[in-house]
Amino acid sequence: MTGETTGETRVVYDGRIVRLELLDGKWEVVRHADAVAVLALNDAGEMLLVRQERRAVGAFTVEAPAGLIDPGETPEQAARRELQEEAGLDGDVTLITRFYASPGFCDEFLHVFEATNLRESKLPHDEDEEGIEVLWLPPAQVLAGLRDGSLVGSASTVAAAMHAVILLAGRPGGA
Repeated sequence: MTGETTGETRVVYDGRIVRLELLDGKWEVVRHADAVAVLALNDAGEMLLVRQERRAVGAFTVEAPAGLIDPGETPEQAARRELQEEAGLDGDVTLITRFYASPGFCDEFLHVFEATNLRESKLPHDEDEEGIEVLWLPPAQVLAGLRDGSLVGSASTVAAAMHAVILLAGRPGGA
């Protein structure tokens, strides 16, 4: 969901995942493919997370399964593919929310889905997903860990965990 820009645009870098543009000689803008993240809860109310090394931040993170939307793929298709590749699960996906990841400098638009009716369905990992560890944690524990720094995550993980806490609070027995 790239917005309109006016004035002069100069391409500084054009890579496989990002493109850096200089707008009007002063605004550095990263053009980035849109992405998805998936909230999946098991019957115990635990949230599916993947733990993996993220070289950009020099840390292991815990995140809701997520990834880029491939050319020609809908956000829903991408969400199901990422769930299958990263966790070996498939399910019915419903859009929870969508937002710009960091609109101050980047046009990446993120779609966050909830996956229900989970079932085993594996797709081969791609090379970017080597070393992924699948975890199931209570959403409140995820939020607490992100808050106190014992877990490192992403904006999409925070959004998914907050939705999960709200969703579970509405169920009989509460969160």
